[in-house]
Amino acid sequence: MGHLAGGMRCYDCDMQEPDPAQISPFSETGFRELARAALSEAEPAADPDGLGAPSDFDLSPELIGTVANAPLMPAAVLIPVVAREELTVLLTQRTAGLPRHAGQIAFPGGRVEPSDRDPTAAALREAHEEIGLDPSFVEPLGYLDVYRTQTGFRIYPVVSLVREGFTLQLDEREVSDAFEVPLAFLMDEKNHRTETRTWLGVERRFYAMPFEERYIWGVTAGIMKNMHRRLFAE
Repeated sequence: MGHLAGGMRCYDCDMQEPDPAQISPFSETGFRELARAALSEAEPAADPDGLGAPSDFDLSPELIGTVANAPLMPAAVLIPVVAREELTVLLTQRTAGLPRHAGQIAFPGGRVEPSDRDPTAAALREAHEEIGLDPSFVEPLGYLDVYRTQTGFRIYPVVSLVREGFTLQLDEREVSDAFEVPLAFLMDEKNHRTETRTWLGVERRFYAMPFEERYIWGVTAGIMKNMHRRLFAE
């Protein structure tokens, strides 16, 4: 029992800090601690050709030589971890008529424009434009590794916590739906599949994380796999 001088009891002295080992990584407190330890607060340096970064070619390195060796375009995506009692990740489904990645599951995001201060600003802007997510609800926590896509983009993934109370307004030209997936599901290796598909006449291997009727694969699953490695892999 804690006491102050003069015999008065100090109730705060009786309170013990929670054991970090007992805090769930899928609680807001636990996830915040993981992010603080594992993520980069500064914009990560980009390998010009992306060969040293996680990429669409991780499972099919033999395909790197089949794509044009052009400078990679910078892009940014927001990984919105919603701070509910059970943490979730907010994802979008792209509309079917888009020229790139039509109908696929994606994070909100897009190209980094000259007017963007940094990739975080670009990710917040794109999330507001695509799904109406107000930046005042979003707390950026840091960057994952830069991710190279087969379509020629260098993506900066910005992990963030989103507090409850937000509303969404989808840009129907780009986004047909928005939904949430439990973070614990996405970070469980039992749900990480390796699948194949024919691309440019050759077989390509990629990560997939199907959830209920949603087929999460490609860039989105690849970035989630990198997030698992950075935050949860021992």
